[in-house]
Amino acid sequence: MEPLSEEQTVKIVAMAMDLAREGRTAELLEFVDHGLPVDSQDGEGNTALMLAAYRGHPETVRALLERGADVDLCNNRGQSPIAGALFKGEDEVVTVLLAAGADLDAGTPSARAAAEMFGRGHLLE
Repeated sequence: MEPLSEEQTVKIVAMAMDLAREGRTAELLEFVDHGLPVDSQDGEGNTALMLAAYRGHPETVRALLERGADVDLCNNRGQSPIAGALFKGEDEVVTVLLAAGADLDAGTPSARAAAEMFGRGHLLE
């Protein structure tokens, strides 16, 4: 089997990111289970974990973490998945990421700063 071209790889990553945004866990895991690195990043540095966290899909977040996703991998703007979930008010996702050991000081703004900014400090206690 020939390796994928860069253009094909970009298309596959884009498809996987759309599945993460939509919380289509089973379909997304098909990509990962067939060789797509779980921490693949789109052109903006977002991972499937980041997009699933930001869009409020806790089951997708759990599944990606079970497949070894980096809980603290920031995008090109320095945003961490947990800070994105705090920003969006995705309480259940925050709980899942905390349980996975998310670094509350990673990224800019950090999860601690985001929680304070948006009145969600209680989620970090």
